[in-house]
Amino acid sequence: MSGKRDKGAGGGNPWVSPSGPEPDQTNEPTEQLPPSPWNLEVPPPPSPWGDPPDQASDQGPGPGQGPGAGQGRGRNRGRGGAPGPGGPSGPGGAPGPATETSSAWGEKVGPPSLRRPPAAKQGPRFPPILIPIGAGLVVVVLVAVALILLSGGDDKAGPNPAPSTQSTPAAPKSSYQPPPNALAVGFGVSLVPVEGWSLVTAETKGKQVATYAPNGEPRAFYWVRQKQNVTAQAYLLGIVEGETAEEVAQLGNVRNLPCPKDVLVECVAIDYTSTTKDKSGADVKVKGTVEAYRRKDNVVTALDFRTRTDFAQKAEADAATMKKSVIDSL
Repeated sequence: MSGKRDKGAGGGNPWVSPSGPEPDQTNEPTEQLPPSPWNLEVPPPPSPWGDPPDQASDQGPGPGQGPGAGQGRGRNRGRGGAPGPGGPSGPGGAPGPATETSSAWGEKVGPPSLRRPPAAKQGPRFPPILIPIGAGLVVVVLVAVALILLSGGDDKAGPNPAPSTQSTPAAPKSSYQPPPNALAVGFGVSLVPVEGWSLVTAETKGKQVATYAPNGEPRAFYWVRQKQNVTAQAYLLGIVEGETAEEVAQLGNVRNLPCPKDVLVECVAIDYTSTTKDKSGADVKVKGTVEAYRRKDNVVTALDFRTRTDFAQKAEADAATMKKSVIDSL
């Protein structure tokens, strides 16, 4: 053996394998750069509803997650290695539904629902105006009950009689027999004209007789007419107003008359004077009297007498005779 070593042989025992790598096979350590913040994984913003269900459960733990950390997918995943409040993962590492969140409403509060809550059922509403009306009805009922209790009631009293329907009474029967020349007025009433008085055929309401001067001018008339279901005074005033409508008249007061028969219930009269015109346009003084008699059957018979003042004495005497014939027939 020579003391020379082979080219490339190192020092030491050539029969022992060196413990370290060959000098030419050792890689020099490269300089390690600090991690860039732009290369770090940015977690999604926290959501009060928990992690969306479409994220896969195979994502690894986030940066900085310590060993032994849970596989939860809460908001704090990858921060300090503790599982987030989103809850533990489901079987096989899949995340479960979010049931509790850390929110402004307090800890461990269920997530708000996106659905609108169903409207509360409301009972039937009554108009406010019905309240006082109902209260008034209740008061009326209570008052009626109180009156019945105070009166003691009459259990033996029979049913209330049905209200009687008012009907017009029939004309009273009279024993009066008018003469053949009597003029029938109506409702059993007739007028017997005095000699010299003739029927005015142009008048259709009731019966009217008149007397005339030799020149054909009327000197007086006597008119008997009737109306039902009015008062004697109202009928009388209507006749006077019609007679003196276009005249200068002076009316007296309505006066009550003694009813000459039991069948009569209202007897009134009124006198008047007025100035009218004749055919030539000359002024004529007239006077008149209207009497009205109402029977029990509500038939009113009016006696309308009117005469010139220069013929009043003869006309008033004839009118009294004709009035008696009418009163006898009532």
